[in-house]
Amino acid sequence: MNNDRTDLGRALHHWRDRIGPQDIGLPTGGVRRAPGLRREELAQLAGVSVDYVVRLERGRATSPSAQVLAALARALRLSEPERDHLYVLAGQAPPTAGHVSAHIPPSVQRLLDQLRHTPLSVHDAAWNIISWNPLWAALIGDPSPWRGRERNIVWRHFAGLPGRVTHAPGQLDRFETAIVSDLRTSAARYPRDPALRALLADLRRTGSRFDSLWNAHTVGFHSTDSKTVRHPAVGPVAVDCDTLTVPGSDLRIATCTAAPGSAAQEQFEFLAAVGTRTLV
Repeated sequence: MNNDRTDLGRALHHWRDRIGPQDIGLPTGGVRRAPGLRREELAQLAGVSVDYVVRLERGRATSPSAQVLAALARALRLSEPERDHLYVLAGQAPPTAGHVSAHIPPSVQRLLDQLRHTPLSVHDAAWNIISWNPLWAALIGDPSPWRGRERNIVWRHFAGLPGRVTHAPGQLDRFETAIVSDLRTSAARYPRDPALRALLADLRRTGSRFDSLWNAHTVGFHSTDSKTVRHPAVGPVAVDCDTLTVPGSDLRIATCTAAPGSAAQEQFEFLAAVGTRTLV
């Protein structure tokens, strides 16, 4: 058996064993044969099949993709050096400086885990969604089935992919200007990132609106917005959206909030109580 794959399996097993269910918000009751995460739990967190996790740990899966490795690193709460080691064990070059990173530091992930009553999603500097909590999925729609370019928020908007979010005319203009300005800032920061260059080329072919905003050469950051979510079960939900950044990284944390006692706050509570699968 290839030694690298053996080391990869051992590392995955070790990292899985050191995370308790309470670290990721899972119930701690019941009998558990091992102290850490079950393979089923890791598979769910990383968005892969249980069989694939088994094959990785037993050295039978030979070439996990960079996307799968990034998802495993987030699910296992790996530090940046550990993430790089995971890539090396899998026979891939670790993400390098000058390229958009999808890594969520463990300390940031712990903070996000505490905000389960606030719909939130995490995006990289190109606005690819890399993580979200259950309440965000219940409100906006579960992004688990989205693949490839479908996971990019800018692409979804300008390519006209279906979604629940709507803006009033003035809100729409501000949102589009801000999101394109933010993307231009990222393009200046990561000029050699091939995926970002490809995204920009495709966006410029979506129509004159993106192209005109891009040619305006506005540079900025998408920070705050108001929008309405047209939910199929609870009706219109008016929310305030703020985008936060993580010092030392280019992650964007998008949060949706509502004023205490408002109709939207009651809708949040209902969605949290009922859950995603029942409504979506």
